[in-house]
Amino acid sequence: MHNTRLVEELKEIAGAANVLTADEDLLAYGFDGTWYESKPLAVVLPLTTAEVSALHKLATRERMAITPRAMGSGLSGGAVPLEGSLVLGVMRMNRILEISEADGVAVVQPGVVNADLQRAVEARGLFYPPDPASLKQSAIGGNVAENAGGARCLKYGVTGDYVMALEVVLPNGDVLRTGGRTLKNVTGYNLRALFTGSEGTLGTITEITLRLLPKPKFVRTATAAFDSIERAAQTVSAVMASGLLPTSIELLDRITMRCVEDNIAAGLPVDADALLLFAVDGNQEAIVAGELEAIASLAREHGATSTCVAASEAESEALWSARRAISPSLARVRPHKLGEDVAVPRSQIVAMIRAVREIAARYGLTMPIFGHAGDGNLHPNILCDRRDPEEMARVKLAAREIFEAAIALGGTLSGEHGIGLLKKQFLELDLGPEAIAIMHKLKDAIDPLGIMNPGKIFPNPGGPDAFRL
Repeated sequence: MHNTRLVEELKEIAGAANVLTADEDLLAYGFDGTWYESKPLAVVLPLTTAEVSALHKLATRERMAITPRAMGSGLSGGAVPLEGSLVLGVMRMNRILEISEADGVAVVQPGVVNADLQRAVEARGLFYPPDPASLKQSAIGGNVAENAGGARCLKYGVTGDYVMALEVVLPNGDVLRTGGRTLKNVTGYNLRALFTGSEGTLGTITEITLRLLPKPKFVRTATAAFDSIERAAQTVSAVMASGLLPTSIELLDRITMRCVEDNIAAGLPVDADALLLFAVDGNQEAIVAGELEAIASLAREHGATSTCVAASEAESEALWSARRAISPSLARVRPHKLGEDVAVPRSQIVAMIRAVREIAARYGLTMPIFGHAGDGNLHPNILCDRRDPEEMARVKLAAREIFEAAIALGGTLSGEHGIGLLKKQFLELDLGPEAIAIMHKLKDAIDPLGIMNPGKIFPNPGGPDAFRL
């Protein structure tokens, strides 16, 4: 079909104002938080599930690729469309449909921003734990598609642990509802788990029912500085072995702290080799304070040069603001950065950090390390300049070695960012050929025409040797 006629049909479904074809719009919807970029044929912004269904039926008829997209803040290339495909943006579907105190659930559309949901439920004494660093920019639909995490995942788990039900438009336009709002639901295959983390390759999510918890009454924060990042990592293991369960344990190395300090002057101990940021929550203030002091004591026993407990909510928020400022702070240092996301067993954190530092030294690259140390989820970032081909050749080799090191240590390619385009060539190293074969069969059964977010997750021929940035 001629593109002009296709665009007219899109306008008939979603309204002329909600179909974007100008070059500047296509450019804006052609990239995410990675370096990948492409130009779609059109961007359509539906408002209802019925419109999404109609768009899927049109794409099926035309054998046209669809890339579902929420806020486009992903870090693996999952929201980058194929050249000439259709971007199906769900950001207009941004209503909180229900918050039920009785059932402890929230029913939301996929375009609801994470931070907006958190504010809404906390105003009712409830709590939605998953808190990606991008919570002020990322939407729940994207969080579900990537099975996003965050700092509080150590105690509370990732997005998938809170998805109770989904409404999904399948590739052919059929509307599937899976799951429910009961705490126990083991009827049939767990299809909501299948679609959670599927990165838009199986359908477009149009409604999400999320489990909520009672909001903890008290949250306290402390820091511990170390002259050795290895001692910081050993402290993490000691805390977790003690029987204490912090809400979060975040790690910042010296390079990361200096970048943040240069940006926002947060008062971080930039002469230290590493900083641990702890959070503890609960409903009894004395218990929370006691657990935090026990953690600080363990840190001192394992070599902390200083510890500090936030004296007020404002001090605590300042520390977490510094943590959330890492990514923009790193972006100020060099023109570009490649943000990685690997997870290893806690017993291998020291080995992974040593491997990253050795890789950085060998390739002559600046590589700050930070992340959710409590669950072994580390974010080595490679600072670079994409305009320098020689440097980028070293970046590519270093990124590959980081992936391989994580897998060799019993870890995984992604703790919370997904696979997308960035890591798909390494999928077999992580999962093995048998698992990928099963995934292909599921994909083919649900999306036989291959129109849903093609090119993502599954590796191209050539394995790691075909890896590209």
